[in-house]
Amino acid sequence: MDVLPNEEEQMIRNSAREFFETECPTSLVREMEKSDKGYSEELWSKMSEVGWLSLAIPESYGGSGFGMTTLGIVMSETGRVLAPVPFHSTMTASLAISDFGSDKQKQDILPLVADGNQILTWAFSEEDPRYLPETITTSGELKGDQLVINGTKMFVDNFEASDQVIIVCRTSTEDDPRDGITVCIADTNNSAFTSVPLTTIAKDKQSRVEIRNLSVSKDSIIGEIGKGWPLVSDMLNKSTALLCAQLVGAARKDSEIAIDYAKNRTAFGRPIAAFQSVSHMCADMTIWVDGCELLTFEALWKMDQDLPYSIEVSQAKSFCNEKCLATARTSQVIHGGMGFMMEFDLHLWYRRIAAWTMRLGTTYEHRKKIASALIAHDGPVRLGMNLEAVNI
Repeated sequence: MDVLPNEEEQMIRNSAREFFETECPTSLVREMEKSDKGYSEELWSKMSEVGWLSLAIPESYGGSGFGMTTLGIVMSETGRVLAPVPFHSTMTASLAISDFGSDKQKQDILPLVADGNQILTWAFSEEDPRYLPETITTSGELKGDQLVINGTKMFVDNFEASDQVIIVCRTSTEDDPRDGITVCIADTNNSAFTSVPLTTIAKDKQSRVEIRNLSVSKDSIIGEIGKGWPLVSDMLNKSTALLCAQLVGAARKDSEIAIDYAKNRTAFGRPIAAFQSVSHMCADMTIWVDGCELLTFEALWKMDQDLPYSIEVSQAKSFCNEKCLATARTSQVIHGGMGFMMEFDLHLWYRRIAAWTMRLGTTYEHRKKIASALIAHDGPVRLGMNLEAVNI
């Protein structure tokens, strides 16, 4: 793995940074926190125009055909400016459709996503927030050529803004909880849905979604009935890796704000960066974010190389959870009390980093996954080890 971006990737990063820093000031982030929809339609449209929404969609379906690494680069830049757009949820769902959907599902949905005319989300979490197959209790019952779904989904991103949602349900109860999982896609404007907004630390748009007698055709099922767990596992892994990229972008910007402040804030006649304790904190932040970035892009690179990547995703998320949040906290310490004032922008990064570290698996969940692999294979973890076979 070459840890440095190639010339094309660096050009994309530079272009994305210039675009988002121009189009997404913190005033827009604050404005969207108060908006019912929670995202900027104008920014979303401009992202479509420059091609960010079509990056990872195959060329045969109107996309650019780039890989996960390139998508991760752009995702990192959205995290850097805290872009208030449903980019992560839409990319998570569209990748699942691209990888596992039928040709008709791809033809019907992916070109619309690439053009910015379709917003997607996905619904997995329930009362038990762990990302394990045994936590799925939402029921799916086959009645003729229809699948009837009942249950409650938690923490569904951007449901109110979305056109369609991928739903994970259980169509049968088996000894192995990974069996009997079915995945389908449905229009969010169906009257069977009741959405209740959740109050979050990031002030983003998440919902509790009640599903009552939702009826979808068999054509809406992604993959095979009762055999959806490999699809879900892959979707969660890719979603987690992209969230790590978003975290890296936000933490990098947060650290840069703190370092710049330390260079210019004077105390006792010299910049506070000249004091050893502060300079060490600045060095720590840089090391932490660099480590998070390396682990994240190793996972994304392995996805592009069609190599096993589950353990790399868990390594990245467990490390990002701790070190990106530590970076945000250190930035607050360097700024002192002003960092907690609502009038000052720094808290925008802190709140989102804190929220994102709690999504898609805690540090302890991902450590357990890595530890299970160590025990199962009775030896040191090898890079490229496939954790899908490890039942945790």
